[in-house]
Amino acid sequence: MVRDETWDGWLRQSPPGTELLVWWQEARDGMRRVGRDAYRERLVDLLSAASPRDCAAAGFGCTRRIDRACREPSVCRLDPAVPSAAEEEVPHGEREGPVRGACGGFHGFRADFEVHVRFSGGDDRHRAVFWRDTSASAVRLWVDGVPVGSGTGPDSYGHWLDGRFLVVRVEGPDDHPRQSYGPGTLVTGIVSVLIHDAAHGSARTLVPGPHETWTDPQVVLAGETLRVYATREARAADVPDRILPVRPAPE
Repeated sequence: MVRDETWDGWLRQSPPGTELLVWWQEARDGMRRVGRDAYRERLVDLLSAASPRDCAAAGFGCTRRIDRACREPSVCRLDPAVPSAAEEEVPHGEREGPVRGACGGFHGFRADFEVHVRFSGGDDRHRAVFWRDTSASAVRLWVDGVPVGSGTGPDSYGHWLDGRFLVVRVEGPDDHPRQSYGPGTLVTGIVSVLIHDAAHGSARTLVPGPHETWTDPQVVLAGETLRVYATREARAADVPDRILPVRPAPE
């Protein structure tokens, strides 16, 4: 991806952004020098500390176009505007540019891996980083630099609820009576759901029971509960399979 040099002004005041730019541009040489695992861990650390504008300045694709770098730095490099109470929230908390402060999601692709970053919205306090090995189609996930969902087989994308809960689909149970299989990052037709609570640094994986057919699960934050629907149609009809209490956020 070709980055716009207009971002250089931002990078001069952002050492983390400059380091991210160099590490990302030198991916091949970096892996050769330190090894694949060490390169990945350092990239995850940098992305976990980066701001949306750092990611844009480093040349990552954004919510608007995942396959190319930001084309509107004159807008996206500006300080974020303070949202008014009347403004509607972007679905899944993702900003799409051109927008002050840059987009809410970024994507990078190399020959044998890809990386995706999801900011939590609002003050962008939290970050989810997804690393996908292309050849093995294996995904690893970090939230705020901490590994999450090890062994669950997460999808390479997720979304935030209210800037606090990260929702990610993961592989479903093999013993589900209606389970099926197909191509894709997730091979199970019926999937489970991982919910990470960034306020408490805790995660739980919801596994559908025999009578819960989660082919397109939807999670909605409603007051002090999380409502889990099997499909979009079930959500539209407001027929949840589960209603889970939400722990109060720490003061």
